[in-house]
Parts: sequence; C-alpha cells; structure tokens
Amino acid sequence: MNSSTNKVTDKVVVLARGLGTRMRRGDEFVVLDPRQAEVAATGVKALIPMGRPFLDYILSAVAAAGPCRVCLIVGPEHDAVRCYYEQEARPRRLKIEFAIQPEAKGTADAVLAAKPFAAGDSFLVINSDNYYPADALHRLAEQEGSAVALCDRESMIAGSNVSAERIEAFAVGKVNDAGYLEQIIEKPEATVVESLPRPIWVSMNCWRFGPAIFEACRAIAPSPRGELEIPAAVQYAIDTLGESFRALTLHDAVLDLSSREDIGPVTARLKSMEVDY
Repeated sequence: MNSSTNKVTDKVVVLARGLGTRMRRGDEFVVLDPRQAEVAATGVKALIPMGRPFLDYILSAVAAAGPCRVCLIVGPEHDAVRCYYEQEARPRRLKIEFAIQPEAKGTADAVLAAKPFAAGDSFLVINSDNYYPADALHRLAEQEGSAVALCDRESMIAGSNVSAERIEAFAVGKVNDAGYLEQIIEKPEATVVESLPRPIWVSMNCWRFGPAIFEACRAIAPSPRGELEIPAAVQYAIDTLGESFRALTLHDAVLDLSSREDIGPVTARLKSMEVDY
C-alpha cells in the first residue's frame, strides 16, 4: 500500500459537474422563491440559495472536519460557480481550487480530473448535492488507507430529508465481517436487500481514495447509461488491484438535494447552521 494513503489527508474533491437534470425539471407542487427558481433552472445545485449557497454549508462542514484544501470539479460552462468562489466568497480556512471535467461522462471520469490536485496523496471525494456531517468527514480524513462512509438506512429515514420509499433506490454497501467493503450495489432489488444483514448500509458517495483509484477509473468500461461510475472503479480496485476499502459506518443523516422538492426541507434543516470556511 502506498504510504501516502496512511496519513491524515488535507485534500477534498467535490463533484460539482453534474447536469442537474432532476433539479431543472419543473414541479407544480413546489413553491420556490424567485432566486431559488432561477438557480434551480440552471441545474447547478451547489449554488441553490438557502440563505447561503448550498455548497457553502458543505464547505463549512469540510473545514470543521479538518481538511484545508478543496478541489471543485466543474464543467467548462460553470462560470457561476467559479465566479462565486473566486470573486465573491472569502474563504478563511480553506484553499479552493478548480479542475475541469470537459464532459459529464460520470463520477469516475470526474475523479480522473482531480489527479493533478491529488498529486499522489490520498483525498476525500464527496458530492456537491449532499450535506455530510463534519464528524463523518473527520473520521474519513483520519482513516488509514482507502475507505467509504456508509449510512445506516434507518438513521437516514429518521434524520434526513429522504423518504423511506425514495431511499429504497439508493445504492447499498455489502460489508464483510472484518469491516471492509465487498461491493456497492446500485439500485438494489428488494430481494437483494432482504438478503443483507442488518443494518442496511446506504452509500452516499463519500470516499477516501489513494492513487490506485486513478488506474481503476481509467480501466473500467462505461455503465449501461454510458457513464464511467465510481462504484465500478471501486469494484475494479478491489477485485483486480487488491485495494481494501474500510467501511466506516455512520448513524448520522446525510441531506440530499436532488430535485426541487428537496429545497424546502434542506433549507429548513440548515437554517440554524453557521457557515465558516
């Protein structure tokens, strides 16, 4: 194992390149203020205003967790994100950098864009449309080697904005008796979930990677929907490269900002949180 994967990491990669297809879709049952509606129409979920842009709360949790360097993976068209963090925001605790993913070809392709930023070091990978508790990010940053943070499904239902019905479609992690990830199962069938031991561990795309992930991301084939995806790269790293991923299990809830119906509930949960990054 590369020695760089054994130390506390100060680097976090935030995947902010997505097209936001579900967020752009109108919803007659959701009432947004004019600025929220304007940003939602662009699909850039990271900038949805909730007093502050949603990504500000994520970055505040990152800063509280300990890492101090952040790379935002964006598309060439995401001038609004670059403008905000280069000209308007005033980071105090974080150094924010950017990497360009030319096309939205999937999460593993987005990770490849972060290779110069990683520079051989370990790093965390998180989404720009999920709010992760600072403690979870802190544990992941201090973890030895590669790792994934998995959330107890029941805790997610009780404490997040995700309904029990909706969470049934979320990916789940299969963990062995030694506490290591065996597989991420995307869109699991009910029969598969029933066969897993309790509790059920949900993956919210929260990872700690070492340099081997780049080889894995380059080696995999596109998924049926034509994208290079992190779960496939992780499976390749486990099965072919012999990489081990410690499963850090969480009983905290992660907030999910996928569509317009999430904006109100997420705003309500974040309104009392101080932003400091």
